Amino acid sequence: MKWRGRRGSRNVIDRRGVSAGRAGGIGGVGLIAVLVIGYFLGIDVTPLLNGGGVPVQSGESRELSAQEQAAGQFVSVVLADTEEVWGQVFPEQLGRDYRPPQLVLFSGRVASGCGGASAATGPFYCPSDRRAYLDTQFFATLQGRLGAKGDFAAAYVVAHEIAHHVQNELGILGQVNEAKAAAGERERNALSVRTELQADCLSGVWAHYAEARLGTVEPGDLDEALNAARQIGDDVLQRSAGRTPMPHTFTHGSAAQRQDWFARGYERGAVEDCDTFAASRP
Repeated sequence: MKWRGRRGSRNVIDRRGVSAGRAGGIGGVGLIAVLVIGYFLGIDVTPLLNGGGVPVQSGESRELSAQEQAAGQFVSVVLADTEEVWGQVFPEQLGRDYRPPQLVLFSGRVASGCGGASAATGPFYCPSDRRAYLDTQFFATLQGRLGAKGDFAAAYVVAHEIAHHVQNELGILGQVNEAKAAAGERERNALSVRTELQADCLSGVWAHYAEARLGTVEPGDLDEALNAARQIGDDVLQRSAGRTPMPHTFTHGSAAQRQDWFARGYERGAVEDCDTFAASRP
């Protein structure tokens, strides 16, 4: 992905200048399995870890490393690209203006309009304050532990969280939350899967225009995004955590589903192709 030296967004709030400490606890494969569950199933697993390997803010300021600074610049550029793409797509396809979100970079723990969260929660979007939240250390987990390598795989993660903001702007998240409140566990999980797959599709819409209009997509980038979509499929993650995949517990969709919906969005760049809720099978 062509990102170095390009314009960044002014909507990044960097809270990483607070040092984080780590306490002892679960190690090795056990820690990885628990973190995988937390990152992608939307669960804050901090209590399960008993302090093991989860950063906790100490309140002491610190200098950001060169790697952290580069990660922050990268996120800022990707966020700027989403602003440009959705700023064009909204009036062209939806007949309305796009209001971009803020993106908060944090290290260890963070407070949001949706409550407190830790690094174990993974990247998330909070509709209450219209902000996306990301611990940039997640990129190392994405590449090293989950096998989703490449800068476009990381860009896909950012684009996915911004896609949740797009859903929020369109009133979709509010409707889903209302439906969840009246549903049982299986139905809530099914609604979550359709919500996440739609975000994957909208990420594909972003990738379509990032390539067609911004010219930032390089050979191999789409393969990186599709591989990332596969590696974070619920079935793959449950196997990685030593569990037998149980579709009724999925909250984000299988690897095949996530790849398929991203590809649908990318193919034409049409928001109308991303209606996972109208599909007989997501």
